[in-house]
Amino acid sequence: MRLILGSGSPRRKEILASLGITPDAIMAADVDETPLKGELPRPYCERVTRLKLDAIPCGAGDIVLSADTTVAMGRRILGKPETAAQAAEFLLGLSGRRHKVITAVAVRRCDQVWTRCSVSSVKMKRLSDDELNDYLASGEWQGKAGGYAIQGRGGAFIPWIEGSYTGIMGLPAMETAHLLRAAGLRWAA
Repeated sequence: MRLILGSGSPRRKEILASLGITPDAIMAADVDETPLKGELPRPYCERVTRLKLDAIPCGAGDIVLSADTTVAMGRRILGKPETAAQAAEFLLGLSGRRHKVITAVAVRRCDQVWTRCSVSSVKMKRLSDDELNDYLASGEWQGKAGGYAIQGRGGAFIPWIEGSYTGIMGLPAMETAHLLRAAGLRWAA
């Protein structure tokens, strides 16, 4: 049995490694992640995860794992900022407020698919101008949903979470392990 991680995210690979799982192959799916008009954050995240799963070829004996993470400020989807100005807009919107981090996970083996969704609540402290500017200058915001990484420097902005820390990072460990076992993957935990 071969495990294919359908993501180029180093964080997802690290989370799998922390579970004792090493993918046999890594294939980043290239899909359009543009939200549909009026699409809400959770259905958006689940749809993009399924698009990624379907974009990865799955041979007999293969298990494919895909995931997507989005930050939701109310009904608004905060994806990966394209510029430092957009990252600043996201971070200023999150500053001093609670928001949701949604990570959808999907696993396919042959024609069978298993899915789970992790929703965590996160509070970001009120950011000072210096904190915001230093964070933007670090570049850590690049490629991160909502413009921050809880596992990096952005963790200094987060006084409180409710939910899955690994889910906020990009791959909820418990849900992922459950899905992989349901698909028949075995590993020494």
